Amino acid sequence: MHDTYPRAEIKRPIFQMKFPKLSAPTLLLLPAIIVLAAVIVLPLLFSLYSSFTPFRLTKPETIWVVIGFRNYVSALTSLEFWTAFGRTVLLLTIALNAEMFLGLGLAMLVNKATRGQRLLRTLMMFPMMFSPVLVGFQFKFLFNDNIGFVNNVLQSLGITTSAIPWLIDGNLALFSIIVAEIWSSTSVFAILILAGLLAMPQEPVEAARVDGCTPWQTFRYVTWPYLMPFAMIAMTIRSLDVARAYDIVKIMTDGGPAKRTELLWTLVGRTAYSDARMGMANAMAYISILLSILFTVYFFRKLAAARQQIGAEW
Repeated sequence: MHDTYPRAEIKRPIFQMKFPKLSAPTLLLLPAIIVLAAVIVLPLLFSLYSSFTPFRLTKPETIWVVIGFRNYVSALTSLEFWTAFGRTVLLLTIALNAEMFLGLGLAMLVNKATRGQRLLRTLMMFPMMFSPVLVGFQFKFLFNDNIGFVNNVLQSLGITTSAIPWLIDGNLALFSIIVAEIWSSTSVFAILILAGLLAMPQEPVEAARVDGCTPWQTFRYVTWPYLMPFAMIAMTIRSLDVARAYDIVKIMTDGGPAKRTELLWTLVGRTAYSDARMGMANAMAYISILLSILFTVYFFRKLAAARQQIGAEW
């Protein structure tokens, strides 16, 4: 039998939206992506926008005033900014070279040890366990004028008759900061260079000895070229750390005395919070980030050249 009543026709919408199906890994990562976007991406975009405004913390309405690249021009033409940049480069140059030589020496000594090498490697990593804030307080106490350990030792040994103003004199204060940086981060170079020494094949070293090379020639022409990529990796990591040095300087001297230890990021912090010029501070921060990227590119090129040299010689 046929139906006496006609069937109702199902009307479909003319425009039908199709949503892409997300894979299971994407769905699992989606909450983390949303959190990262909310915590990192949005504040970065806001800070980038505020760098084009005269935004002051004391005048919230200034966030809506756009002044273009005026903050960037003011920062790039500021003697204070370039003085802080030059002081940061000076700190970076001295600290990185000292850390590399000391780390190389430590790594070679530990590599030569026949007993207790694991214990020595653990002790070598000990300074890395301290946070920069704790290191700053530690060395601020060590270099204190009246009760500092350094002055007490020097006076007890008769080397000096009066307390040395380590954190008050401008040149000595910068030297004290460099010492704190070197102590806290030499182990980075030591560990990476030691990893290169442990991975290095011994056949070329033995061949150099058979050919009559001196220990210095063996190190200069055989060992060091192989260790160069490891040293450059450590150099890249530490250059980024030193370029954004803030904690140790803030705790030990706070940029003083008379801004003689002011670095890029302490200048940014003071401009943002002490002077309340958040727009200018963000512009300085982005210029500093670009300068750090240039340093990183330079060290990566050195690393690539060292790898090519090893590939050609080994």
